[in-house]
Amino acid sequence: MKIEEFISQAVLRSVEALYGKLEGEQLQIQKTRKEFEGDYTTVVFPLLRRSRKSPEATAAEIGEHIVANTPEIKAYNVIKGFLNLSLADDCWTARFEEIRADEHFGEAPATGRTIMIEYSSPNTNKPLHLGHIRNNLLGYSVAQILKANGHRVIKANLVNDRGIHICKSMLAWKLYGNGETPASSGMKGDHLVGKYYVEFDKHYKAQIQELIAAGQSEEEAKKSAPIMLEAQEMLRRWEAKDPEVYSLWETMNGWVYEGFDVTYKALGVDFDKVYYESQTYLLGKSLVEEGLQKGVFFRKEDNSVWIDLEADGLDQKLLLRGDGTSVYMTQDLGTAYRRFEDNKLDDMIYVVGNEQNYHFQVLKLVLKKLGYADWSDHITHLSYGMVELPEGKMKSREGTVVDADDLIEKMVSTAREMSDELGKLDGCSEQEANAVATMVGLGALKYFILKVDPKKTMLFDPRESIDFNGNTGPFIQYTHARIRSILRKAAESGIDCRAAAHAECLPEEIGLIKALNDYPAIVASAGENFAPSIIGAYAYDLAKLFNGYYHDHSILKEEDAEVRRMRLQLAEQVARTIRHAMQLLGIEVPERM
Repeated sequence: MKIEEFISQAVLRSVEALYGKLEGEQLQIQKTRKEFEGDYTTVVFPLLRRSRKSPEATAAEIGEHIVANTPEIKAYNVIKGFLNLSLADDCWTARFEEIRADEHFGEAPATGRTIMIEYSSPNTNKPLHLGHIRNNLLGYSVAQILKANGHRVIKANLVNDRGIHICKSMLAWKLYGNGETPASSGMKGDHLVGKYYVEFDKHYKAQIQELIAAGQSEEEAKKSAPIMLEAQEMLRRWEAKDPEVYSLWETMNGWVYEGFDVTYKALGVDFDKVYYESQTYLLGKSLVEEGLQKGVFFRKEDNSVWIDLEADGLDQKLLLRGDGTSVYMTQDLGTAYRRFEDNKLDDMIYVVGNEQNYHFQVLKLVLKKLGYADWSDHITHLSYGMVELPEGKMKSREGTVVDADDLIEKMVSTAREMSDELGKLDGCSEQEANAVATMVGLGALKYFILKVDPKKTMLFDPRESIDFNGNTGPFIQYTHARIRSILRKAAESGIDCRAAAHAECLPEEIGLIKALNDYPAIVASAGENFAPSIIGAYAYDLAKLFNGYYHDHSILKEEDAEVRRMRLQLAEQVARTIRHAMQLLGIEVPERM
């Protein structure tokens, strides 16, 4: 039984028995706040017109009637116009048996909705960094949560494999690379290409300074620097399918894709579909042409194409450069159109940093003006804040980013070091110890990032994240491993936990059952808000609650066989729910530590 539905029906029966059939009055049922006694609360203010009594008297009258006629509700208390109801322990133990029997506990039935979520969206001119890690972890976790809410989810990656930034890396490699390859250098392909992106910027800055010294303004110098003009020419040649430029582009992008795949695998994220901007920008150009014909867009003297959004409180937005080359907006128009047409989507979610808030506002508005309002209103920008380090912001052009591969490696090695120090790996083989260290290191990284509300800028401190106490991934992982150890010892002792246990529960045990009962609502809330942080907070609270209980009450040494069985079953369900919650965050939990 769904407890909330049962309570609602019980309240409704009593209200209608006392005051007659309701006509439009809404009964509000919510969980009782922690500081008050009770499980569920109903607000009686909407009923005062019928009862013709004070809020307190009305609440007391309804409470007395419910307790007298509903054996599952054992008590009530009144705080002003709020009626707090307490369920009988038998009701909670019956609910626990339902939870145990439900193989898909925490998962909603299929909704029939198809949602695409785009995340990662890297540029092929540099390796993935800490900011990308937040993006990937957030996107993957939201995808898992939406699946658990019964939706069909398509995980998509749009690779930014064309544009001026790509040409910068290509040109720098051509000018200064001396034929260097991943094989000859021993570098991962994405790292090698990123090296030349930084190299371009060094030479570009030097040329700007030379031109300023020769009398140009900084703005003029930025536009007329020879290396920038050469990069722009390379972009035009690429769009014209120049064989030499195209071949170089294919080679260097190939290096990057191989590098990205290694990082994605290490991070534990994947995609159902990969789109490439090089394949979608032309469709975007055709939409621009369509907009010109409809009079939605206009052309300026320099041949560039714009849309005027000033009447909508925005500004004029460039859609096509004067030389005919595309901008991001061109590509995004084409990509959005393609996805909705090809996949019959109900919703499209873009996981992109908050510096692009304006871009997505414009994208939706432009699509609407083109006549695609039926699906453009179903585009959501899941905006997230930047990741900062104790020493400040990262800058990719200057090569001061925290590389994703380096960070993953550091997290795993730090996890191994700290686990060894604390004796968490005692008794493990070398292979097991390495597997656990990987789980803990990545679990620490993922949890630390995902426990923060996506909209907030966050400060990432690697060592702080690997702590076996406090609100961390390793603390939750260790709780799971501890429970699994208890269950293994029970199995080795020949204790059968499968049959229903006939034992009275302590208040702390009822508290754990109540926490477990909350889980489906938690998953639903995380899905509605695209917020893995809700799942993270729940997993931590459940682990903390169990650890407090385990500190005070023995499980394996309990002499009463029925009580012991009940406690083992409770522990098993806590571990199962922790494991499911952490999977929604993309985090594995170890069987032993």
